[in-house]
Amino acid sequence: MLEASGALKGFEDRIAWSEFPAAAPLVEALNADAIDTGLVGDAPFTFGAAAGVPAKAIAATREDRGGLAIIVPKDSPVKGIQDLVGKRIATGRGSIGHQVVLAALEHAKLPLDAVQFVFLLPADAKAAWSRGAVEAWATWEPYVSQEEILSGARIVASGRGITPGLGFQAARDDAIARRREDLSELVRRLAQAREWANANTAGYARTWSGLMNVPAPVAEHWFARAKTRVVPVDDAVERDEQGNIDLYRRAGLVRKPVEAKDLLDRSFAGAIRAGLGGA
Repeated sequence: MLEASGALKGFEDRIAWSEFPAAAPLVEALNADAIDTGLVGDAPFTFGAAAGVPAKAIAATREDRGGLAIIVPKDSPVKGIQDLVGKRIATGRGSIGHQVVLAALEHAKLPLDAVQFVFLLPADAKAAWSRGAVEAWATWEPYVSQEEILSGARIVASGRGITPGLGFQAARDDAIARRREDLSELVRRLAQAREWANANTAGYARTWSGLMNVPAPVAEHWFARAKTRVVPVDDAVERDEQGNIDLYRRAGLVRKPVEAKDLLDRSFAGAIRAGLGGA
């Protein structure tokens, strides 16, 4: 996105890219000081930060949560979360997929242990779901759009109305102290690039699908639904993040009290606003 939008120009030499198959290994890399910063979902960030990963969220993203979903095969008899009681759901431990199942159970007034979680990385979860080893897969984009379009998968519950739709640009505490100027410039450019992407969905989808070897209709479906935008860390973000923490506390995934304000850094708000004004 940074490259396609032109927002990376003049900043290429300041970034060394690392790719991860899911959020959990990215959070592990932050903890191990293997990376300075990375974009991660609110749920895995919460899970990691509560466990002591020395990082804070310096920027947030918001998006339509229709692409965070529990999916089933097109011929499955499952119609809703109630039909999954006692059934197996593949997802990543502490992931946004895990989050949406817990939120859906609470919303339906079902016990948080009413389903059987099978914790797998996305590639393994897809394989288990495809061969029928689990009844459902709680996952995120691009997997949801990919399965909807290519295999006719059905969404039986999504994050709309029950999860906040947050993501975070997380940065190590020492990187915030050591590379503040670079991080400020990064979030400014990310905000600018995201504005461009939302205004050029089809073109961005073609570029992204070519780089990732994913059919363009999958990317177009994802981007048109998500409408992701970069936002500063503010009171609303703090309130929603506290909701994530409290959900994980109720589920027993976070054992000790955690205050959202201690996981967030609001000092990059000016850089983000500059990017939003420079798209």
